[in-house]
Amino acid sequence: MAFDTETRNRLSRMVGAARTLLTEEFTRQLQEVHGIQPDGTVTGLERLTHLSDGERAASRALRDRVAHLAAGRETAKGAYAEAVDRVIREQAFTVLNRFAALRMAEERRLVEESVREGYRSKGFQVYLKIAGTALGTHYQRYCAYLSCLCDEISVDLGVLFDRHSPMGLLFPREPALLALLELIDAADLKHLWAEDETIGWIYQYFNSREERKAMRDASAAPRNSRELAVRNQFFTPRYVVQFLTDNTLGRIWYEMRKGNTRLAEACEFLVVRPGEAWEPRSMKDPRDLRLLDPACGSGHFLLYAYDLLAIMYEEAWNDPEAPASESTGKPLREEYPTLEALRAAVPGLILGRNLHGVDIDPRCAQIAQLSLWLRAQRSFRDAGLSRAARPLIRRTNVVVAEPMPGDAALVEEFAGTLDPPLLGALFKNIVDEMRLAGELGLLLKIEASIAGAVAEARSQFAAREREKKKGYLPGFEPERAQGELDFSGIDDQRFFEFLEPRLVEALHTFVSSAAAEAAGTRRRLFADDALQGLGLVETAGKTYDVVLMNPPFGACASTAKKTFEKSWPKTKNDVYAAFVERGIDLLHPRARLGAITSRTGFFLSSFQKWREEVILPKAPPAVFADLGHGVLDNAMVEVAAYCLEKSIIQ
Repeated sequence: MAFDTETRNRLSRMVGAARTLLTEEFTRQLQEVHGIQPDGTVTGLERLTHLSDGERAASRALRDRVAHLAAGRETAKGAYAEAVDRVIREQAFTVLNRFAALRMAEERRLVEESVREGYRSKGFQVYLKIAGTALGTHYQRYCAYLSCLCDEISVDLGVLFDRHSPMGLLFPREPALLALLELIDAADLKHLWAEDETIGWIYQYFNSREERKAMRDASAAPRNSRELAVRNQFFTPRYVVQFLTDNTLGRIWYEMRKGNTRLAEACEFLVVRPGEAWEPRSMKDPRDLRLLDPACGSGHFLLYAYDLLAIMYEEAWNDPEAPASESTGKPLREEYPTLEALRAAVPGLILGRNLHGVDIDPRCAQIAQLSLWLRAQRSFRDAGLSRAARPLIRRTNVVVAEPMPGDAALVEEFAGTLDPPLLGALFKNIVDEMRLAGELGLLLKIEASIAGAVAEARSQFAAREREKKKGYLPGFEPERAQGELDFSGIDDQRFFEFLEPRLVEALHTFVSSAAAEAAGTRRRLFADDALQGLGLVETAGKTYDVVLMNPPFGACASTAKKTFEKSWPKTKNDVYAAFVERGIDLLHPRARLGAITSRTGFFLSSFQKWREEVILPKAPPAVFADLGHGVLDNAMVEVAAYCLEKSIIQ
């Protein structure tokens, strides 16, 4: 097996060594080059006379990032030191992921060899013949080559390869770079770069067992969002992913197709009992199926679901009786007249319409989107599409749950640009309600929290409309101005489908305006966080056909305990129970939820309300597997994997 215990241990040692190498390198760079100390002390930029223009721009961006992370906590002891520590971790993780991603892309022939042989790589050798010696030393030319490569890939995968991203501003100097290449190119790991799971294991091993143990020794409950994320980084085994996805997404499609589907053979763990009868399901266009992983980690569930959805799209296209999409009003064959056209579109459709993921760890956006991008590129390759002919992947629905911008001055400044003013009031309300998003993720009932603000906005809008119509005879009222906000006929669930594009456009304008130049990267950082927050609100406002998860377990982060217990009174004894309850709430009737969690919920008296008031009446089990101990790598917990089907009558 590719990922047996011995292989995982070797990969773990490599990741640990790379983390130590890059952490030490970037700590020194911040001190020696950029004047940023581990204790949070920052030397004035005007005193750093040794910097080149490029280094000065990076120093300014790094200062903005530290200030942004500390915003709202400036008076707290150690706030700036914590911000510097996070910056170092972000830079180290991003660089390791970039090199791992390039190494995986090489194995899939998505890029020319660039990392496998370091300076001797074929792609770099071709570049040298064109560039010559004008760019400086061999190291400087290799850096320039990798920069060009990153810029090309960032068109599709900006979250990881954008060199101007605040999480990827630093690059290792030559001794550290050569040491990193040696670690990645170790002979005993070469076979792993062709495996889709490798990047997920890198994510898990970036935080060591010793760090998790130290956190648990220091506090029984996680003290913040980072501790909650680190304590619960347990990679879901492939067979568990298949079991849960086969019996949720696979089973729903199996019933829609009345058993006439390739998934009957492709889904190795699909449970269909001999002679079993089931209630017929109405057929859906695949574009209308939505799947959510509310604690997505490295995107392992999303990656396998992609494989099943690709089969489903082709079956629907080949079915002359396939229904039209609810969103477009057309069946697949009408929009994609040839199978070649469909196959070119499927990766973008799956990533843009079907798959949704949320996590409290910002690194998950890098890993999950990278995994899905690599899978999409494989689809394009299998369809015979050249790199130039492949459509750009414009959208994925992987969202980081973290607080909205903490810079109060920028919040006020941006809200003041929104017209009408009620839109600014709504934005400020969302920012306020999102303060615990990093600790609670989708357990934060953000859609309920802003319901009052939506009602107030509607009330203001209605009053304004009545005022405008005063003095006019019926039928002679003035026409609505183009682009004017209109809340009429918009219910709560559809509100953000209507509102989000306006806010997104306003954020882009806010970042690109002339005033943004003087503000450095502060506005971009503000906008990035705001966009993630709006994405979380949009995700929470949808309903889903499938929810799949390996949720955190244990106590909630202490900083969010009161809100958590108030929001989830029936399941407040364990985070995983609340995640299951939340998942059920987000499902359509007859939709399915698959989860791997501790098995304790099915027999301990403390989970009685969960069993009797949540599971049995709302979504009774359809499939259950008691797996016991040793399933989640190094997690001292006995687990069960189960699929629930939401009842029609609640």
